[in-house]
Amino acid sequence: MGKQLQNSMNKLAIFGGPKVRSKPFPFPPFPILGKEEERAAITAIRKGVLSGFIGAPGEAFWGGEYVKKFEAEFAKYHGVKYAVSVNSATAALHCAVVAAGVGAGDEVIVTPWSFTASAVAPLMVGAIPVFADIEEFSYGLDPESVEKRITEYTKAIIVVDLFGQPADLSPIVKIARKHKLIIIEDSAQAPLASYKGKLAGTIGDIGIFSFTASKQMTTGEGGMLITNNPKFAKRAQMARNHGEVLGIVEDLKTMEGILGWNYRMTEVEAAIGIEQFKKLPKFISQRRQNADFLNKKLSVYPFISSPKPLTGRTHSYFIYALKYDQAKAGGVHRDLFVKALVAEGIPTAGGYVPPLYWNPVYQRKEFFGRRKYPFSVHHRKIDYKIGICPVVEKLHKDIIVNTLWVHPKLTGEDLKDIVAAVDKVSKNLAILKENGSK
Repeated sequence: MGKQLQNSMNKLAIFGGPKVRSKPFPFPPFPILGKEEERAAITAIRKGVLSGFIGAPGEAFWGGEYVKKFEAEFAKYHGVKYAVSVNSATAALHCAVVAAGVGAGDEVIVTPWSFTASAVAPLMVGAIPVFADIEEFSYGLDPESVEKRITEYTKAIIVVDLFGQPADLSPIVKIARKHKLIIIEDSAQAPLASYKGKLAGTIGDIGIFSFTASKQMTTGEGGMLITNNPKFAKRAQMARNHGEVLGIVEDLKTMEGILGWNYRMTEVEAAIGIEQFKKLPKFISQRRQNADFLNKKLSVYPFISSPKPLTGRTHSYFIYALKYDQAKAGGVHRDLFVKALVAEGIPTAGGYVPPLYWNPVYQRKEFFGRRKYPFSVHHRKIDYKIGICPVVEKLHKDIIVNTLWVHPKLTGEDLKDIVAAVDKVSKNLAILKENGSK
């Protein structure tokens, strides 16, 4: 190491200097639970009905007291007619494609940058996921890329509101209506975010949300599907509860493609969800306040761009994702910058999940065994080669800095430590470039 490094009064921790922060941050654990959730869970347990569902005709086919209340309050808040609770957002996505009538021989346009379930959902009904690229700024599906992927076999589009900010939905809705496609809006990361005055999840034909432990609100595990379409709602409810619908449906056509699974939410989870949902506006407000503070403080560093809401949208900040400019950072690669922050005691990561089609199961097309179903019986060859979505690949490899820096548990002191660490690393970029490696 050079004399410049040895004589530095602000020696980077990655090179043996003192850390900006030694104590751990208050996450994980993620959930913010209080006495309200505790009382609700105990009350539900004392009532003696842990699940209000029965997989047979009758009132209990639709769930128990707390499930129905949770669904009603969720639907009312979002201004939709129907809400269907399930035991995960993955289940909600599966129910959504089933509700939409997607099946073998169909194609569904999906994003390459999301939790795996967003792309796996079509495969769960024997359909084919077709990856479109994303926009560089919203991280949602690029409408131009979407339109290029549409074929005569396309049945639906799954749009993901990534990191907490809605995708650019207006042009995608226009494309969908032109081609008579169904839009499933995956708002698992974006509760209470909005797009042109409409809440995330209400803009497509079906919206889905996640209540797993890492999300802005939680039931431990859980999810919700919302829609204004009565047929979609009923098909989702049937898929959730084993498909045992004798005496419930008016015609057999309603049952098409429904085997019936067990995606039912328990009464205890729903009771907790009711209390968490009451607190969600406060949780999101705190995330936004933390983001506003960081956006202002970090704006002085030209090599990073903060995730400010785009015009006409609000952000619910599931992830505080920075964009990193290597050229403006004096040639220091994003990954080295991340390592330096981690060394200073600041939890930070480079990129997000790798583009989903990089996964060996897509490269080998082996989802249901070596016979390569459903690709082996599809109408046309599907290509998942590396490079089909160049924008997402570049963002993942070189640009996005993935953080949880706006979690509601963080204090003002925590936020100041984050800024101090960024400032320390920024002042030592030349040293980092000289002595570090990617």
